[in-house]
Amino acid sequence: MQVKVKAHFNKQTKDSKKELVQFHVKGEDEKKPELNKLTREVVILEMEGVEQKLRCEFNKSTKDSKKTVLEFIVKGDASAENTFNFYKKAGSDVTLNIIEAQMSADDFPEENTHEGMKYNVDKSGNVSVPDGQMSMDDVPEENNNGDNLDEENEKDSLEVTDDDQLDDDDNLFD
Repeated sequence: MQVKVKAHFNKQTKDSKKELVQFHVKGEDEKKPELNKLTREVVILEMEGVEQKLRCEFNKSTKDSKKTVLEFIVKGDASAENTFNFYKKAGSDVTLNIIEAQMSADDFPEENTHEGMKYNVDKSGNVSVPDGQMSMDDVPEENNNGDNLDEENEKDSLEVTDDDQLDDDDNLFD
């Protein structure tokens, strides 16, 4: 499924968790039923005059009396150099092609995943690690020839004060 709409490229925001693009649709295009069918689907965004395409999740569509707002969360490996020309159109009126992708949002891996350490847990709760992985026994011990600043700082913080100084301090609060 594909839908073509005339829209205003309202904004593009990016934080540490996600990248969002937002369009405002006005006029007859906002009444297209295809927009509702594509909501919560993975789509490809194309703009006339721009070679780059964005793979996005069509996050939501909201309507009020003046306009329809379309929000998309950018998915996949959209790098800055691949999307620069796309984002140069922010703040202007564009013709937007929204094309349904052949995958769902669940097909994308989580962005903050990592392999980690492989292990198995048996019924009694014991953990076993496959051979060939590093264990704590394989980590070399640090030498203690004065390189450990935490111990030195701890010694410095244990200053001995005389009793007269403590008595003087007590008088301050009387």
